[in-house]
Amino acid sequence: MNRSEGLVQRRNIIRDAGDGVNKESQNNEKKQDHDEDIDEGDSKETRLTLMEEVLLLGLKDKEGYTSFWNDCISSGLRGCILIELGLRGRVELEKAGMRRKALLTRKLILKNDTPTGDVLLDEALKHLKETDPPETVQSWIEYLSGETWNPLKLRYQLKNVRERLAKNLVEKGVLTTEKQNFLLFDMTTHPLTDNVTKSRLIKKIQDAVLTKWVNDPQRIDKRMLALIFLAHASDVLENAFAPLNDDDYELAIKRVRELLDLDFEQESVKPNTSEVLWAVFAAFTK
Repeated sequence: MNRSEGLVQRRNIIRDAGDGVNKESQNNEKKQDHDEDIDEGDSKETRLTLMEEVLLLGLKDKEGYTSFWNDCISSGLRGCILIELGLRGRVELEKAGMRRKALLTRKLILKNDTPTGDVLLDEALKHLKETDPPETVQSWIEYLSGETWNPLKLRYQLKNVRERLAKNLVEKGVLTTEKQNFLLFDMTTHPLTDNVTKSRLIKKIQDAVLTKWVNDPQRIDKRMLALIFLAHASDVLENAFAPLNDDDYELAIKRVRELLDLDFEQESVKPNTSEVLWAVFAAFTK
């Protein structure tokens, strides 16, 4: 797949306003979880996981469901889950070795099996813990999505992910729950109720590639970098850029292309980076 696919042509979109170790490692883990959970800006701001942010970008505000034509968001959300586990210190890639194995050939291994407190993340963590020998990031995205020809791996599929994430957002006061009739069937939908949270999310993404842009991916916040890549992989990034004027839109697209065209292997060996993050990016752009 061309990494820049989906960013070439601007779409006109009608928009509505508006997740037995020693004491020291335990303390380090608590600090990591605390640091990862706090976003920039107002500390009272609703805190969302990567999965919730991507889903929120994809949901139609009034209708409360994602586009029927979007067949990318399912695997994109599974990629978010793996990155969340990586950022929270639960999983890592096996050592590259002397021959420097490529990101996509290295296995994803369990680093810490302490529950995160997020049901979806802990379900995925349980599957990873039970799997021996370990599998690659690409394989895990397929298994968690249920997109595998191996019947023995179908048990790893995470089911009803969008609905479960939407319910999380309902509990956080961002969405509400309604029933809509579609001629032959009724469908549960989740229209937007908190315009502020979604507006902040969109503004945060816009700022990252415009006013707060830094021409070095290693200096971009890891969560923001992951959000940009996974929103693109899920075909919902356009929703964040649609409100921009033409000049800002072109600049935002240009900078996203620059990120998509990075050498992920090279970026993954730089200091203080997240190898899991770059491996997930590589899996979606191979």
